[in-house]
Order: sequence, then C-alpha cells, then structure tokens
Amino acid sequence: MRIMGIDPGIAIVGYGVVDRRGNQLKAVDYGSIQTPAKTATSTRLKQIYDASTALFARYRPDVVAIEKLFFNRNVTTAFDVGQARGVLTLAAEEAGAVITEYTPMEVKMAVVGYGGAQKKQVQEMVKMLLTLPEIPRPDDVADALGVAICQAHSTTFTDRIDTRGWKR
Repeated sequence: MRIMGIDPGIAIVGYGVVDRRGNQLKAVDYGSIQTPAKTATSTRLKQIYDASTALFARYRPDVVAIEKLFFNRNVTTAFDVGQARGVLTLAAEEAGAVITEYTPMEVKMAVVGYGGAQKKQVQEMVKMLLTLPEIPRPDDVADALGVAICQAHSTTFTDRIDTRGWKR
C-alpha cells in the first residue's frame, strides 16, 4: 500500500510517500512544496494545487493522509492554511485516493506512543522508523512522514473493519 502523508501550509506543504508491505515501512520520497511570501493567496493556492496534482500523478498513492488543523492564536494564518488544505484535499480526491485525516495528537501517539510528545521526539522516531540517514528538513516534511506513519499504523485496523463490510 502506498501512503502519502501531508502537512498542509500556505508557505510550506510537507509531503512524504511511504510504502507499507506487511509490517515494513519504506520511505519512497519526501519533500516540500514552497510558495513565495508576499504573493497573492490565490496564486499560492494555484501553485500548491498544481504541484500536489503532479505529485499525486507521479506517486499514485492509495491513501492520502492529511494532518488536521490545530490553531489557537493566529486566525488569519488558520484561514490561509485551511484554504491550502482544501486545495490539497481536492487534488487528492481528483487523483482517486482515499483521504484520511489525523490530529497532531493522533500522529504523535502513533509515531512516539505519547500524544504529548515534543516535535524533536517525533522527528527522531520518524528517522528511526523509516531508517533515514537524517531527520528530514524542513520540519513540515518530517511532520508529513509522521502523518503517513500514523496512517500505516491505522490501516491494519481499518482493513479489518472493511473486510467485515463496515464503512469508514
């Protein structure tokens, strides 16, 4: 199963492509989509849409796992990131992928085993679980791989549910 994890943003979108074979996880590719500051939001959204569409066509993920938004301060940033998330979700839907969503706490729980884990702990575990030579940079990329790992760990359970005829 091929999973693409996404950490949405307006300036930086982190992505990570992971293959799951049984209990084995392998990083296929990871990186970021970056848009220039002081560019119109509509232009940035188009750039994110075009780049994500190309990534979905290239990697053909079975599942696209997107991190849910969590903001407690800057409402303007939240709106912009929400729009970027919508564009990414649309592109994934058009690519025919199953779309799942996870909160930051769910990702931390799946990757580290503790929902209150620090960012550095998540990054180190992503590196270890995927046997990467170093922590992916920028941070958004490591976060996206963490979302993909969360989906990989959740898939075994959801596969069992689907075989019983229940819908997610």
